[in-house]
Amino acid sequence: MKKEFYTIDSFFLESDAQIAKAKLESEGIPAFIWEENLNYHTATSYSRIRLQVYKSQKDEALEIYEEIKNYARDENGNLIICPNCKAAKSEKYYSRKGIFLKLFPFFESAKYRCMQCNFITRPQDS
Repeated sequence: MKKEFYTIDSFFLESDAQIAKAKLESEGIPAFIWEENLNYHTATSYSRIRLQVYKSQKDEALEIYEEIKNYARDENGNLIICPNCKAAKSEKYYSRKGIFLKLFPFFESAKYRCMQCNFITRPQDS
């Protein structure tokens, strides 16, 4: 019987994927990390490490992962609210367009991507 997988999330850092995997496995859900070694050899914005679970355990895994997901916060500690759908589920986003930003990503201005509607926004100037 063929097992089907569901991608819970993708990560730039293997350590973040390992932490999420450990949490899922501590709750009895087998989790798998894909492309962890490939990420070291392809330093592009497209190379992300995928955390996957069996499709049959998708709903339970997503519920557990929601509890530990670290969403983006502003300088006051408040969750970033998406201006498009008003969800409080955004993460830092780096487009890394151009060779300069691929080599020096810390020069890229801050942006956030909503995990619900994929809308990309810049933080409000205070």
